[in-house]
Amino acid sequence: MKKIAVLLVVAVAMMMPLIAGGSQESAQTVLTLSEVHAEGYPTTLADYEFARLVEERTEGRIKIDVYSGGTLYGEETGSIEALQIGDLAFARVSASPVASYVPALNVIQLPYLYRDGDHMWQVLNGEIGQQMLADIEASGSGLVGLCYYDAGARNFYTKTPVKSVADMAGLKIRLQNNQMMVEMVQLLGGNGVTGIGPNDVYSAIQQGTIDGAENNWPTYESMGDYQVAPYFVLDGHTRVPEILLASKAVLDSLDPADVEIIKECAKETQAYEIEQWALREQSSEEKVTSEGVVVTELTSEQLAEFQERMQPIYEKYGAGYEDIIEQIQNTGL
Repeated sequence: MKKIAVLLVVAVAMMMPLIAGGSQESAQTVLTLSEVHAEGYPTTLADYEFARLVEERTEGRIKIDVYSGGTLYGEETGSIEALQIGDLAFARVSASPVASYVPALNVIQLPYLYRDGDHMWQVLNGEIGQQMLADIEASGSGLVGLCYYDAGARNFYTKTPVKSVADMAGLKIRLQNNQMMVEMVQLLGGNGVTGIGPNDVYSAIQQGTIDGAENNWPTYESMGDYQVAPYFVLDGHTRVPEILLASKAVLDSLDPADVEIIKECAKETQAYEIEQWALREQSSEEKVTSEGVVVTELTSEQLAEFQERMQPIYEKYGAGYEDIIEQIQNTGL
């Protein structure tokens, strides 16, 4: 069982009360943070920066131990459940599973919603994105949204070049188990394939089971998929952010002044994570292009062709959120 037991509480004169998600030793409260990504990954680096800032700003009153690589919880859903009951203090997760508690978060996952990364951050750090974070705490889920982290854009990579919607015809594209994404590929003329784990994408492409997949730069490079699918098209079909979550039960057990410090540190950590993500993307892109990957940048006209095919998805999955979608599309214009 991967879940690590809550740390034992040690006191000088008597056993001090256990704080959910961590422990107290003398005047220091030790809390835990779960991260499924490996050491050195941008979000993991940001987790450590968050922990450093909190310990520094609270003058050592609060210490956060970061457990990366799924050491505490191998799946993000498991860490969310632990947050809800106070067995865990913090977790970095994708926005996708959090949408179960705040359906409006599904809107920011719609395909071809953003013009680019700057547009996305204008939305997330603006009224719309910050309201969604507030809605997490107001949902009664026991979760508190502290800040967003960058996870980059997901793009298609294939065995043959893709420069237009016509080039997608008949292509079998590996996808996460997400019905909206399956419908997205179908609308582009391809066939969405689910049920293939990330570690099996390489062999599936190599064996001809699929013609390609979609993901961000770091995953494309680190998994070695570029060796069998050397055509990478910058269509940026989705930009799903990560969210640093806290347990409401744990925060409620802390001094309100320290809770404010924690929230402020999280906000500051966002900029650090965005910087780390950009550096990782750049290094991944440089590595694969040096080994022969062909990168296609779509013109505005070509990208518009992809976007126009998405109308049925917006009508189905954006129903009831038309005003928010329009606000997002108009942000920054």
